[in-house]
Amino acid sequence: MHTAAKLARAGDRLVSMVAAALIVIMLLFGGYSLWDTAMVFQGAFLDSDLLQFKPAADGSGDNPTLAELQAINPDVVGWLSIDDTHIDYPVVIGDDDMEYVNKDIYGDFALSGSIFLDSDNARDISDPYTLVYGHHMDNGAMFGDVVEFVNTDYFEAHPTGTLYLPNATYSIELFACLEVDAFDSMVYDPLRYPDGNVSELLNYIDENAVQSRYIGVTPQDKVIGLSTCAEAETNGRVVIFGRLDRMS
Repeated sequence: MHTAAKLARAGDRLVSMVAAALIVIMLLFGGYSLWDTAMVFQGAFLDSDLLQFKPAADGSGDNPTLAELQAINPDVVGWLSIDDTHIDYPVVIGDDDMEYVNKDIYGDFALSGSIFLDSDNARDISDPYTLVYGHHMDNGAMFGDVVEFVNTDYFEAHPTGTLYLPNATYSIELFACLEVDAFDSMVYDPLRYPDGNVSELLNYIDENAVQSRYIGVTPQDKVIGLSTCAEAETNGRVVIFGRLDRMS
C-alpha cells in the first residue's frame, strides 16, 4: 500500500512537470509568434537607409537617387507615393508576378514582399494601363491603406500621389476604387488595352466603382491601378485607379 502511494505521488509529480513544461513551451511559442509578427510588420515599413533614395518632390523629372537604387537592384523602376498615406515605396518589376511577392528590393526573403509592377507592363510606364501590386498589411504598411479607399471619407480625403521614374515624374489623380476578384481580366490583364485606348476599362470602372470622382479622364489618358488583397475574401481584391500626368 505504501509503495502504491509513493508511485501515485511520483506519477502526480511527473504529470505536473509535463504540464509545466507544456505551459512554458506554449508561452515561448506565443512570445515568438508575437515577436515574429512584430518583425514582419516592422520590416514592411521603410528604414532610413532606403528612404535616402526617395526622389525629391521638386517636379524636375531628374531623379538621380533612383539611378543609385537601380545600381543596387536593376529591377527598380521607380518610386510610388500616395499623399498622406503609408504608400511611399520603391517599385520593382520581376520576371513574373511571383518574384517579389515575398522578396524585398534587396533580393532578401521578406513576407511583406515589395511593391511591384505587373510583369507584362513596360517598365518605363509607356503602356496605356499600368498595374501595380502590394501586400495588404494590417498595420497599414505596403498597400494596406488601399483597402481604406472603399470608405467615402477616406477616398475623398486622399485624391493625389506621385510616381517618380529615373528620368520623369508623373502626378497621380485618383478617380475610382473597385472591389473585384483576382480573376477579373478587365483589371488584371494590362495587355488588354494595347492600342492606347482605355475606353473599355474606363467604362468598366464607371459601372462597377464603389467610390469615384469625376476628373475628366479620357480614353487616351494613361491609367494606373494599385491592387491589394481584400480583408475578408481569399480571392477578393481592392483596386484604386488614377490618371497619370507627366509633370516633367
